[in-house]
Amino acid sequence: AQNVPNSDWEKKVTEYFKEKLKENNATNWVPSLNDVPVHYLKPNSLVKFRCMVQDMFDPEFYMGVYETVDPNTNARVLHFGKYRDVAECGPQQEIDLNSSQTVTSERQTFYCVPVPGESAWVKEISFFNWAHALASQARVSPSTSYTPSRHKRSYEEDEDMDLHPSKQKEQHMGNRCSGSDIHGCVEPKRLETEASAGHHIISPNCSPPLDLNFPLPGEKGPACLVKVYESWDSFKVNDVLEVYGILSVDPVLSIVNNDERDSSTLDPMECMDMAEEQRVHSPPASLVPRIHVILAQKLQHINPLLPACLNEEESKTCEYLSEFDLSLFVSNFMSELSPVRAELLGFLTHALLGDSLAAEYLILHLISTVYARRDVLPLGKFTVNLSGCPRNSIFTEHIYRIIQQLVPASYRLQMTVENMNHSRFIPHKDYAANRLVSGVLQLASNTSLVVDETQLQQGQLDTRGVHNVTALGNLITWQKVDYDFNYHQMEFPCNINVLITSEGRSLLPSDCQVHLQPQIIPPNMEEYMNSLLTAVLPSVLNKFRIYLSLLRLLDYSISDEVTKAVEEDFVEMRKNDPESITADDLHRTLLVARFLSLSAGQTTLSRERWLRAKQLEALRKARLQQQKCVNGNEL
Repeated sequence: AQNVPNSDWEKKVTEYFKEKLKENNATNWVPSLNDVPVHYLKPNSLVKFRCMVQDMFDPEFYMGVYETVDPNTNARVLHFGKYRDVAECGPQQEIDLNSSQTVTSERQTFYCVPVPGESAWVKEISFFNWAHALASQARVSPSTSYTPSRHKRSYEEDEDMDLHPSKQKEQHMGNRCSGSDIHGCVEPKRLETEASAGHHIISPNCSPPLDLNFPLPGEKGPACLVKVYESWDSFKVNDVLEVYGILSVDPVLSIVNNDERDSSTLDPMECMDMAEEQRVHSPPASLVPRIHVILAQKLQHINPLLPACLNEEESKTCEYLSEFDLSLFVSNFMSELSPVRAELLGFLTHALLGDSLAAEYLILHLISTVYARRDVLPLGKFTVNLSGCPRNSIFTEHIYRIIQQLVPASYRLQMTVENMNHSRFIPHKDYAANRLVSGVLQLASNTSLVVDETQLQQGQLDTRGVHNVTALGNLITWQKVDYDFNYHQMEFPCNINVLITSEGRSLLPSDCQVHLQPQIIPPNMEEYMNSLLTAVLPSVLNKFRIYLSLLRLLDYSISDEVTKAVEEDFVEMRKNDPESITADDLHRTLLVARFLSLSAGQTTLSRERWLRAKQLEALRKARLQQQKCVNGNEL
């Protein structure tokens, strides 16, 4: 209101919020849609949302600047449409669509969902941080965003309002003009500032449930339409974001979209296609709220125990985050790294029934990450096949539960014939609804995927089952998923940690097979596994979580001197026994040495770590050879 059109007021808004969010740990007390139900949040207030971009809709046009006129007095008022879904105007005002002041602007809409497989402890710590900050802030001033007295409207009530919009038309008309931003004021004087159309069902008697399009089954949490006004080219599908913006849950959106559908003059077939697209792109705001983004940040990780940005390069882009001495955080934790590693190794050794070698490899697996790509080859992936697992879902289920307690995001994929044949692994494009339909393999970077092959029994894979197994193999080998766009496939690179648990050697490819050798056989497996988690102090568990997340983000290098020593060592080993070591063995040993060094907090390879990596690999291979002798060719 204080600025004339075409001034830099937008930049002033962004700068204002950047500065405010640096004060007094403000990022924590902004309410999050991850932690607080939508019905508790005040409409048009500042909120944040930690999410993954599941789909990207077409850009939409809106009225950035528009003018209203009073027909009686001819008085004119200029309005701004940014950060709004519905244009505001007085009861006696109309939109002047022919005004020379009108400015049409563009924004990009992303369909965002909570990070798939996000661990319960991430949600709990995030909620605790918010509640603690809110309590501290409440002592200073009352919150303007959090209103717990609001009542939740049930899904049924919302659906009833959608089917019978006249029931609430008068209530929501108020002082709003709405309609299409490029078409004109329609009776009864409404102007919706977004150009995308409605969402509603084709027939009131046939209402399919709203599919929120979560990649993983059983996921909960809000999906949001995130509307970005600048630099949207820097965001892409599967990026993990934290956005700060204005919450829009205006019920009038559903009414406008309903009227547009009812007044359609298209033929029935076209109308059906349009209705499906409208239903998906403009769902009820109470179920899929809108966030008009003021600030957005790509996240390196989602561990709430760590600062959001952990290296200087990334921290330059974290402009709105509170000041934090990142190097001090890293150096403080590094000083106690050795005892944390020893405790974690002991904990995982107990979880793996006393097998310390398997525990070593599990630590290396959990800190592995794709750090670069050389042509099509992903460097740094370290898929481990833990074979020799008891054919007992209790053991593998509890191993997954322990991993869940350690990493920020994970998913257990039970590899049964039924799951392979019936699950949707690969995302595909639905052209009727104009959206990307998610699949199990649409995961955020650094997600831990535990594939449980111990559940696999004899059976016949159908066409979908074969495609799913192929997609899983491609994910492991190339760290990519080929999304299905009907007429072509599109490669989406990923960075997923895959752990395969199996009885014998896995049917799927892996970088490293470790055969489990239990040293103890507990009489009651469930009781034994449960006691492990209850015995660990929460403070120790938090150290494990920081350890695993932090080490994945550290840089690593090998000096020329050590590189030369490794080459000479490889040549010497080939001389002694050409059959014993191949180029693949060298690559794997270098990977083990890399993660072994990082697990000790060392960012360069030393001679000592190289020798230790060779020793671990020799023990692992000897164990596999021993198993081969026992079971013939079975590995």
